[in-house]
Amino acid sequence: MIALGVATLLAIFCYKTYNGLVEKDEAVATAWSNVETQYQRRADLIPNLVNTVKGYAAHESETLESVIAARSAATSINLTADELTPEKIAEYQAAQQQVRSALGRLIAIAENYPDLKANQNFLELQAQLEGTENRIAVARKEFNEIAQAYNVSVRRFPANLVASIFGFEKKAYFEADEAAAQAPVVQF
Repeated sequence: MIALGVATLLAIFCYKTYNGLVEKDEAVATAWSNVETQYQRRADLIPNLVNTVKGYAAHESETLESVIAARSAATSINLTADELTPEKIAEYQAAQQQVRSALGRLIAIAENYPDLKANQNFLELQAQLEGTENRIAVARKEFNEIAQAYNVSVRRFPANLVASIFGFEKKAYFEADEAAAQAPVVQF
């Protein structure tokens, strides 16, 4: 009877722990999808922004082409929640940083065109991109928080025993770019 009671308790523990880990794993996948959604939103806005700038700054084709190339490279990298290794996230993040850098150059060029700066379409697209960058930051923060909760569950004893039996592995986080450690220089 005692052995049956212990076996039953062990089975219940494994059942509850496994289901809890599945729930947290799905939360990580959902949070990752939210991050990708915000990056996709930015990628969808870029062609409209580029076309608006093209009308005013046609001779800036090198910058426009670099924005398009960066967008293409970034949208070609697709990760599933199961592929969230530090290396894959770093690769994904590097591609997204290239987009951000190219957009920065595009916005800087726009500063040289007073008519473009006053164009309502450009102003609206610029505001949407700024909002998207904020959404990306929030989605990344939420992803890291959910990944942390999952990682704690996977590593905490005795749940780590169930996690190792069923192949639940620690998820990687988004980390700050190395360039983020340098304070921006503002010059007038």
